[in-house]
Amino acid sequence: MTAASKPGAAGLTDAEIRAEAELLDTAERDRRQVRQTTSVYPHMTIDEAYRVQAAWLEIRLARGEQVVGHKIGLTSRAMQQAMSIATPDSGFLTDAMVFPAGEPVTAADFCDLRLEVELAFVLADDLYGADLSVDDVLDATDHVTAAVEMIASRTPRTDPATGRTRTVVDTVADNAADAGIVVGGLPVGPRDLDLRWVGAIAYRNGIVEETGLAAGVLDHPANGIVWLARRYAEQGLALRSGEVILSGSFTRPMEVAPGDEFRFDFGPLGSFDIPIA
Repeated sequence: MTAASKPGAAGLTDAEIRAEAELLDTAERDRRQVRQTTSVYPHMTIDEAYRVQAAWLEIRLARGEQVVGHKIGLTSRAMQQAMSIATPDSGFLTDAMVFPAGEPVTAADFCDLRLEVELAFVLADDLYGADLSVDDVLDATDHVTAAVEMIASRTPRTDPATGRTRTVVDTVADNAADAGIVVGGLPVGPRDLDLRWVGAIAYRNGIVEETGLAAGVLDHPANGIVWLARRYAEQGLALRSGEVILSGSFTRPMEVAPGDEFRFDFGPLGSFDIPIA
């Protein structure tokens, strides 16, 4: 990190990074939101937010969780404009964040739970490099399947006392608002369909709530994975075979309430339900 990227003269210390990660971890485990990270560190950078995220992952791995994949967010132009950012963000997925389709999800187990419609890519080979293309992603993919990302905010979207709005830095530190993944439907080969034209209809209590096309994700859902692989390559990291990559939402986030019945119809990729308890 360069001096220009640091907030103030010294930037956040390792102890401050760790403390923020522990606070977010406590918020998730207690199911209670905490103050926005940038309300304390208003000049915090994106790089420092990813350091908080990485520290949080270390805490979870120390508890015995295992990394199973990654999520990519802020892939649509509308969401990027809303957050005043010109690039996606990313977060981690662990085995504790995987939920089976068709089984009830308890809203009270999460902070401000919402659902987003996505495609999940399951890798057959490692992905590494700064010059990857969509074809490279498709070549490395074993299959693609219908998925829903569960998102949650461990810090408030709008501070109730001050009206201060959560920033993209807060979101990145908060694991890009990732809370879990539900996978269902029918897996398909990465070239069995033109993935840009894969669509989904989201029903809440029998009424259409959202529709969308996967082309809303950077014109092709694999483009988000290209971005993530390149960002990881800058850090000497790779996406690993067997990992699940949520490529980005092509609907707006949907609020949930106990008693809601969601159904997600992905056409040729099948359908599945998520009942909310």
